[in-house]
Amino acid sequence: MTQRFISPRESGTLLSLRAAVILLLAVAAGIAAGVLAHLAGQSLPAGVLVGGGASGGAMVLFNAVIGR
Repeated sequence: MTQRFISPRESGTLLSLRAAVILLLAVAAGIAAGVLAHLAGQSLPAGVLVGGGASGGAMVLFNAVIGR
């Protein structure tokens, strides 16, 4: 029995499960990096910038790691 891929548009969802997991993990990694940078003595704006960069890098990583 073959499984047919159902796109998010056909199922009525905004994001596929894969995209939601990737975004969730990237946001979690960004928040963790920003908090750790702030606790290490960086100012709050610097922590936000660190978190943004970390979430962007994490999104690329998780997109490559999590199978299609």
